[in-house]
Amino acid sequence: MNTIFTRRQFLGQSAALGAAACTGLSHAQSGWRPSEMVRYVIGVAPGGSVDLYARGIAQALQDMNLVSGQTVLADNRPGAAGLLALQQLQRQRGNAHYLATFHTGSIAGQATGMLRADMREFVPVAMMVEETSLVAVRADSDIRSAEDLVARLKRDPASLRIAVAPVRGLNTHLAIAKPLQAAGVAVDRLTVAPFRSSGDSMTALLGGHVEVVSATVPTVMPHHQAGRVRILASADPRRGTGALASVPTWRDLGVPADYVSYNGVLLPAGVDAEQIRFWEDALRKVSQSAGWKSLVENSGNRPVFQGYVDSHRYLQSELRETEALVAQLKLG
Repeated sequence: MNTIFTRRQFLGQSAALGAAACTGLSHAQSGWRPSEMVRYVIGVAPGGSVDLYARGIAQALQDMNLVSGQTVLADNRPGAAGLLALQQLQRQRGNAHYLATFHTGSIAGQATGMLRADMREFVPVAMMVEETSLVAVRADSDIRSAEDLVARLKRDPASLRIAVAPVRGLNTHLAIAKPLQAAGVAVDRLTVAPFRSSGDSMTALLGGHVEVVSATVPTVMPHHQAGRVRILASADPRRGTGALASVPTWRDLGVPADYVSYNGVLLPAGVDAEQIRFWEDALRKVSQSAGWKSLVENSGNRPVFQGYVDSHRYLQSELRETEALVAQLKLG
């Protein structure tokens, strides 16, 4: 979700929590590093931005020799709004050879009740990507602008099928529901069609099975650049650059709403401070690499790095904010 104001709250560490974390690290047994294969559990199907970044991180950890020569296996476990992947992590309590995706969508899933897990039981070790969500239609659609979309949905909220992934109530759904509600649309009456991945959402849009899609930039932009889809609006509070420079934000259009997602890495509960420090340091190095920055920027999103303390604080605050948003949108 995360407006600019909220994001800035997490750019500095909490003194109390930071001091506690550093104290724990200083007394931890030193020198932990992976001694066997690392498994990176991805809670979505292949094809969307979550999968793209998880695989990019896994590959960078290997290529940059940050895991003591061990293999990092990307393991897709889609299903139950990400629950299957988190259950895999739950079974590995204290095992720092397991990583999983930390994503705003999972926090939204908990807030809406779609995800039957408590994200606070896990250890968010880093946030790596700031993601922008876009609303798009086919290039031949008679919906020419976001204003056209809003006008159509005000007249008949159920008239257009809107694709989201992987389920209703997660980040790609909230990223369109929030501005539409602010624009005066009855969002509880929308026809929302969930797909296993944003890649599947785009396939459905291009095939004429839905009329509108809400998805993150990496999924939409290749089709936009190929002339197959028209982007109507961005949920980012700031106008983008490059190919996104011409895409209006909802705020540009006079709709006071935005929604930014974060993508990063989780560890299982029960890991110790030295293991947290190892992965935080390794992921920081990945975030600083030219290859990683190029991957994220070329996908249309922003590379960032926030470590354990700020990621922990973000999880707590984002959950509170999303619970309030879900109640406001009547999505719970």
